[in-house]
Amino acid sequence: MAVVNRIGKIRKRNHALVTFDPEKIFRVMQLTAETAGGFAQDYVPGINDRVFAAGGTDQGIAEFLADMVVICLNADPRHHVTNFPPTIEEVQDVVLHVLRSNGFTKIADSFTAYRWGHHWVREGAITEEQFVRSGYPGEHLEPLLAWNHERDCDTVEGLNEIVSSGRVKPLVEESLDRFETLLDEAAQRAIDRIESGDDIKLIFISGPSSSGKTTTTVKLTDRLRKQGLRFRMLNLDDYFWSLIEHPSDWINDRNYETPEALDIQLLNEHLKGLLAGDTIQKPIYSFKEGHRSGTEAVKRERDQILLLDCLHGFYPPIVEGIDASCIFRVYIEAMNPLYEPNPMIPLYEGDRTGRRLTRFEDVRLMRRTLRDTTHRNHPPLATLLHWHYVRAGELHSIIPLKGLADVRINGGMPFDLPALKPFFVGSDGVLPKQEELDLYPSYLDAQIRHQRIRELLESVEGLTLEQVNSHDLIPGDAIVREFIGNGTLEIPHND
Repeated sequence: MAVVNRIGKIRKRNHALVTFDPEKIFRVMQLTAETAGGFAQDYVPGINDRVFAAGGTDQGIAEFLADMVVICLNADPRHHVTNFPPTIEEVQDVVLHVLRSNGFTKIADSFTAYRWGHHWVREGAITEEQFVRSGYPGEHLEPLLAWNHERDCDTVEGLNEIVSSGRVKPLVEESLDRFETLLDEAAQRAIDRIESGDDIKLIFISGPSSSGKTTTTVKLTDRLRKQGLRFRMLNLDDYFWSLIEHPSDWINDRNYETPEALDIQLLNEHLKGLLAGDTIQKPIYSFKEGHRSGTEAVKRERDQILLLDCLHGFYPPIVEGIDASCIFRVYIEAMNPLYEPNPMIPLYEGDRTGRRLTRFEDVRLMRRTLRDTTHRNHPPLATLLHWHYVRAGELHSIIPLKGLADVRINGGMPFDLPALKPFFVGSDGVLPKQEELDLYPSYLDAQIRHQRIRELLESVEGLTLEQVNSHDLIPGDAIVREFIGNGTLEIPHND
């Protein structure tokens, strides 16, 4: 459609002014959609039907959304002034606003991961080779899809057949064996670096929320202790700023999911001090009081490795001034590619063309909902409404930086959804009720995610609570035990 544009120039990052070309916004929309698998990946009945009807094809939808970006940019009268044009960053912000406001969450996430990954390349924090673009390059996903396909559990229908026919136990065993093998390889990689001459003094285990970092940390360090390594854990929660420095939003929620929620400068100073053999006064944070309640003297013995299990362990300012040769990084994310039907595309038996993959972050949201309900007395609705903060932090300084990892571990299992389902359905299920969510109509991300999870759970064949609680089926040290309970690992803390 024709739109009025009165913006003549935009300001680049080096402050140079260049001609504003709306065609570039269209190309960005089109390319980002192609990278994510097309706009149909984000089709949500009742949310963006009219956008699909107006645009028709992917090209038409990209043109429609690009026009909306131009309209939004022109709505700010300052941008009509020659020497006060929109900046590149402002244009990108509006692109994301338009995508998210119209329910294109997967495409917006892909754009965000690419945007921040490119930022970290420009900053010199990662190299071009470590740049993971939209966050999930084919070389990461294809082996996982192939593994599932070989076991007929790469589709919802295939997984349901395995569960309903009573063949889930071999799948659980194979999945856990694969995870344990990855841990063996990670431990060996750390030993190889040490034997090659690197003086490893600092190990970060990082990854998005509810990926299984705690179980991974316990199991990996157990392997390394058997090799003679000694550890000193450092709980980064003690470095949170006081509540008064965390402004709350309109529903009294606070963003703890960003690295800026931590006193990065103090943390960096303390890490350098510990590595130098100094005694530091580590803060003690009282979550009950919402501020630091004191300090504790901490010193690292010469042969101890500092161990940090944290969301933002790869965030560059944390290790500024620390020699990279003494750092070992482990990245874990729960990724289990599973094809679900796409309501816009007819489903043919055995055909996966155009089908959508379940969203990894939705499964992690389900894991976190259970953990928050069980261990933190946190209502499920609050977890759902808070998730946009979680996702923003992941796409800024977790997923785009995973190229820094010495090893990557997948904590997602094909049996996760069947194991989680019994906790979310029925009158006692922890999935928030629609009438609860209706009180927050402006939280579009939560509305879409809730609808997506509800429909996914309806399509998945679940295990029974008796099966889930049985260690004969799901061992007590499986990652999912962090969230469904009845685990046998001693968990020092939850992230």
